[in-house]
Amino acid sequence: MMTTVTISPKFQVVIPKDVRNALRLKPGQKLHVMASGGSISFVPAVDAAALRGISRDLPNDFVREKRDREIG
Repeated sequence: MMTTVTISPKFQVVIPKDVRNALRLKPGQKLHVMASGGSISFVPAVDAAALRGISRDLPNDFVREKRDREIG
C-alpha cells in the first residue's frame, strides 16, 4: 500500500484512512517515529501490559549453558 501525503505548514501529516484501517489505529494512540536511511517509519507503540503472555506458547525445554547463569 503506497499513498502520498503532504506535510502541513505545522509539519503535520494525515495518516490515510486505508492505512489507519489496515493497522487498526485509534485517535490518541501513540506512535514511535524513526528516521533511517532517508525514510521515516511510524510504528504503533505497544503498552508493556499488552505484551504479557506473548511468549506463553514458546518452548521452554532448552538447556542453558552454565555461563548464561553467571553474574559479572
